[in-house]
Amino acid sequence: MASRLVSKCSRVGCSLLGGLGNNLSGLMGTSNQITSSNFMSQQLRTFIQMRTVLKVVDNSGAKKVMCIQALKGKKGARLGDTIIASVKEAMPNGKVKKGKVVYGVVVRAAMQRGRCDGSEVKFDDNAVVLVDKQGQPIGTRVFGPVPHELRKKKHVKILTLAQHIA
Repeated sequence: MASRLVSKCSRVGCSLLGGLGNNLSGLMGTSNQITSSNFMSQQLRTFIQMRTVLKVVDNSGAKKVMCIQALKGKKGARLGDTIIASVKEAMPNGKVKKGKVVYGVVVRAAMQRGRCDGSEVKFDDNAVVLVDKQGQPIGTRVFGPVPHELRKKKHVKILTLAQHIA
């Protein structure tokens, strides 16, 4: 019954507490459960900003990196943007060692991005491909899906190395 009230209020345009104000005494426990379950089920998806931990999806030797700075934009980085990151986990015999400061291109982001045809693309995780200062990939393989928006951002070499283009 409470979910029906919430949906009715959202159509009318009233707030959640204002719509439940008349029935607040009988539905207090139910409304708290509804708001907390909605909050827990929705994951906050934001820009990739400072201190965001990203997964590395190439064979450069790094496993996880932490974003130090997004090179474009005040809010943070999105798909195809370049970031400066610090390597937090690395394989012992890889090209990149733990603690090294590297450049990376964001190839998967949990934040949704609109496309020209009206569709939106978003991924389950935040992932990056490590590149050098000139923008050439350090690794020789890229794992997992990579969006075709990287072509507009002039990262064609990453697209050629990718297994699947989304």
